[in-house]
Amino acid sequence: MRSLLVIRVQPTIAASSDAIPLTPERLLGANGYHVQVVGSEAEAVKLARAAEASILHLSLADVEYWVNCLGKGKSDSPLLWWCAPDTASSSAESCEVETSFDGILTPSMTGSEIHWTLHFAARRYMERKQWEQERKQLQSRLEDRKWIDMAKAILSDLKQISEAEAYDLLRKKAMDERKRMVDVATAIVKAHQLLQS
Repeated sequence: MRSLLVIRVQPTIAASSDAIPLTPERLLGANGYHVQVVGSEAEAVKLARAAEASILHLSLADVEYWVNCLGKGKSDSPLLWWCAPDTASSSAESCEVETSFDGILTPSMTGSEIHWTLHFAARRYMERKQWEQERKQLQSRLEDRKWIDMAKAILSDLKQISEAEAYDLLRKKAMDERKRMVDVATAIVKAHQLLQS
């Protein structure tokens, strides 16, 4: 992972004129990473696709907005939060966020700590995406099951047959029409609802 995107809305301001703040781009750049810093939605959407990870250098209150922006750009990479004094102090009131981070970076990290954090963030991201995909598949199966169960009940009632026989009838109809069973079931339920109204 070498190309990183840092999102920062406002420039970091030093606590005093002598102190130079340690920003994610300075720390990551010093450890061999190519970092692009953006502060506008258009830039973030444009560059998010090419980045191997996005680092949010913002208050947690601003995170949800920027995660949605990255989603518009079809960003498909790990998401990390830069937890530094400026972002931590501005996040005290909004420590509960809906966004699922894949990792956290801090200014005190060494090069090897950054490497391993990014490595494990990438693994966590892949696991999270796999869980999301499995969740969608399960929801789809539940939805399909709902339509099939409703169609079985309708056929069972109308034809005075058992639910097992109604299921066999549905399956045969789907095979005869070369359609998915859920499509046949949905058509039956919708036709029945139309006739009932």
